[in-house]
Amino acid sequence: MEVNEVARGVLNAAIEVHRHLGPGYLESVYQAALEIELGLRGVNFERQATFRVEYKGQEVGAGRMDLLAERSVIVEIKAVERLNEVHVAQALSYLKATGLPLALLINFKAPLLLRGVKRIARNQSIEPQGGADETFDSLKHHG
Repeated sequence: MEVNEVARGVLNAAIEVHRHLGPGYLESVYQAALEIELGLRGVNFERQATFRVEYKGQEVGAGRMDLLAERSVIVEIKAVERLNEVHVAQALSYLKATGLPLALLINFKAPLLLRGVKRIARNQSIEPQGGADETFDSLKHHG
């Protein structure tokens, strides 16, 4: 299955879960329901899939993603007020470590699920809230 097809299948399954459960539960509830829905739809996945984390060619530990769909799309499940830069950075780190092309952040706490979905591609970057010069200048003025 092509990556965009996998992503579409995961999103359709997530929409179905959200339609039945609505917002307000813990991430673990949504993950369990999403696993059931993916199984019903014939989408292969691994739960809590682990991957190696390396630093300068040396293994320093392991990472763990919520779901890996069809061995090509990382799925991170959240139940938070809103997705923020830390969630995006986490997904980007997972993509970099695994070499996979795509991650989906799915926030089941959103009243309308599609507003709580973020598609993250490996080559994407996040914009810092303040530039490095701005941060350095503010430190100079406080010290």
